[in-house]
Amino acid sequence: MTTDATIDTGEVPITGAIVERVAEGVDPDPATIVDALLTLNPELLGRHAEFERLGDYVTVDGTRAYRVGRSEWDDLLDGFEFDPSLAAAVRLAHTEQARNHFTTTVGADDRFATDEVGVVIGIDTAEQF
Repeated sequence: MTTDATIDTGEVPITGAIVERVAEGVDPDPATIVDALLTLNPELLGRHAEFERLGDYVTVDGTRAYRVGRSEWDDLLDGFEFDPSLAAAVRLAHTEQARNHFTTTVGADDRFATDEVGVVIGIDTAEQF
């Protein structure tokens, strides 16, 4: 069994355990997935208003999880040069973490449609006001 301490995800609001689970089913190793998450994370910061317009969201422990359409996710990744397997791993990590947040939030609908994916973003102090 893995622990969150096994893989350090730095400032990315996705646990190491999720990264390890995702890595079991895809080609990139956990370290490569974390590197991609760290590359993507700064692009996500400050985009809360954009994601709030796209779909449902919940806030858990300083992290906001959004449920968005796959096309919005694909548009987001267009600016990165991730190979297809790494892009899939990043999408899966974000979606699994978002599902966990929706599941643990009382009253939230935790069912994702087949064309929906998750996005998780840390909330900085300025965005909370």
